[in-house]
Amino acid sequence: MSCGCKTSGDSAHNCGTKSANGCESVDTCGNSYKLSVFDWLSNVHNPTAQKCDLVEVRFKNDRKCFYKNLNSLPLHIGSIVTVESSPGHDVGVVSLTGELVKVQMKKKNFSEENVLKIYRLANPKDVETWQEARNKEEPTKVQARKIAQHLRLDMKITDVEFQGDNGKVTFYYTAENRVDFRQLIKEFAGTFRTKIDMKQIGFRQEAAKIGGIGSCGRELCCSTWLTDFRSVNTNAARYQQLSINPQKLAGQCGKLKCCLNYELDSYLDALHDFPSTSTTLDTEKGRAFCIKIDVFKKKMWFAYMDHSVAWYDLEIADVKTMIAQNKKGEKAKPLEEMKAASPEVFAKNTDLIQENSVDRFEVKNRGKSRGRKPDNRQGQDNRQAQDNKNRKQNPENKQNKIQTAKPENKQNRENQTPNPNKKKFQKKSPPKRDTDA
Repeated sequence: MSCGCKTSGDSAHNCGTKSANGCESVDTCGNSYKLSVFDWLSNVHNPTAQKCDLVEVRFKNDRKCFYKNLNSLPLHIGSIVTVESSPGHDVGVVSLTGELVKVQMKKKNFSEENVLKIYRLANPKDVETWQEARNKEEPTKVQARKIAQHLRLDMKITDVEFQGDNGKVTFYYTAENRVDFRQLIKEFAGTFRTKIDMKQIGFRQEAAKIGGIGSCGRELCCSTWLTDFRSVNTNAARYQQLSINPQKLAGQCGKLKCCLNYELDSYLDALHDFPSTSTTLDTEKGRAFCIKIDVFKKKMWFAYMDHSVAWYDLEIADVKTMIAQNKKGEKAKPLEEMKAASPEVFAKNTDLIQENSVDRFEVKNRGKSRGRKPDNRQGQDNRQAQDNKNRKQNPENKQNKIQTAKPENKQNRENQTPNPNKKKFQKKSPPKRDTDA
């Protein structure tokens, strides 16, 4: 499969595309065809004689624009075209043709009055100038960052894009606060000798432009197929029973991951059958409150307010029945009768995941540190308490134990055979003092 980028009427360029993901030669086509639209109307004949003259053209990364084919050029996906720009002209790659272009324009609220025109199919001179401009982008970005750092501006230059005719350069930057870059533009204009355009983008747009690999092992959604950024808040994580850990919930852009919204609707539908997590049950043994819920098993875990040592998992139907009894003024049955407790699992910590992980870690590493034996403090305390009790009851045992131990140890030492190889050490006596003076 080849994208067949035509540079002139007779000459054609093969980008060597091996898959539907896009061109393998990024330098020639100018992009890797990420966020491309599948033309499912390509094999469908237009019932009307009038052909759509609107074309979608892609430039570097995710920048797209719509143009009008006034000269009825034979354009198809992958064609390199020279389009109108301000000032001069720009070079891009056709990414979509046909009736689907109108659908994309309607989706992005793009008016046909603002549509520019296509000049021609790019000739070899246009492509050569375009390649020279693309090759200068990386050194220009490095030099621009040095200038911004020298001026001590609180901003980050993310990407640089040259126009196809090398007549304008656009700097994309991110900043948390407003930046006064008037002096910066003067420095850029004097260094690069071209028209300067500054565009501020968000941190999510920065991640989409740069790309990368997410924690799931796949390419970032924003740089491959996600075109609209929906707001994500921590409530999405709470509805899905996720721990509020910023390091795990944040993506490469530093914001909450967009994938938190993917399954949110399914969780919200499942939670419609659950009572509120703030539900308290009035039982014959006392009041019980909700600890956690399990969306997949459709269970709720309750514990007594007086002693929350054991948790009791109840079915949703049983919880609703107990709530109905409380509304009538009746006390429900104890949790023990509704469901058997599991104190061996929930005895120490209310956080089940944290408790199990800590216990597994302790069991795995117990006794391995510095060759120590497993620490059994509870058994030692019990033995010490029993010894103290025996001493109080029989105080003579301690004295007898001491008296019998000494001669026995002395006798053992006398019976030991001397070792000839063992050196004898004698204590040096201190010098005698002259007491006659």
